[in-house]
Amino acid sequence: MPLTIDVVSDVVCPWCYIGKRKLEAALAQLRRAEPDLSVTLRWHPFQLNPDLPAAGIARADYLEAKFGGRDRAAEIYARVRSVGERVGIAFDFDRIARQPNTLDAHRLIAWAQQRGDADPLVERLFHAYFVEGRFVGDRDELVAAAAASSLPEDEARNLLASDALRAEVDAENREAQEAGITGVPFFIFNGRTAVSGAHDPPTLLEAIAAARAPQ
Repeated sequence: MPLTIDVVSDVVCPWCYIGKRKLEAALAQLRRAEPDLSVTLRWHPFQLNPDLPAAGIARADYLEAKFGGRDRAAEIYARVRSVGERVGIAFDFDRIARQPNTLDAHRLIAWAQQRGDADPLVERLFHAYFVEGRFVGDRDELVAAAAASSLPEDEARNLLASDALRAEVDAENREAQEAGITGVPFFIFNGRTAVSGAHDPPTLLEAIAAARAPQ
């Protein structure tokens, strides 16, 4: 039976990056048992900070508003960094200088998905932000991410210079909230079974098995 996975996430959500790695591990295990398994992965937008200006804000100001400052944020991120190490992500939160608005990033992902597989772009954006400290709210950075993901640079730049897919991203973000999704990552398997959070592969495999069971 084919497997369709819908992932609701934001590119500035560290647990979404971790959840992506854990999903990849679960699928690798599943494919060892079913080498011919057909998997369709679809990415859906969720803006954690939709009210940020297009130019973003200083990371220090963001951490102050969200956590009460860098010291408190460091305590919280210590756990995230530890979990990240276990799944192969070298989080470097100190390199992040600005907190971006992610609308353009989600528009770019939606565009890539229309062309086929958006997963390489999603991976590139996560790595650019969390490991390299790049400002993924900047259109030049987004175009560079598209090019690094083997997507046409000129088309990516033209998309970002327009309003294309803005309404679609806004609508999907609103639909996720109306569906009761308040946190990400959020996984939906075959439209039947949902898992909220960055769970370990066994939990994901249980949800996948339930989603594939005969009705």
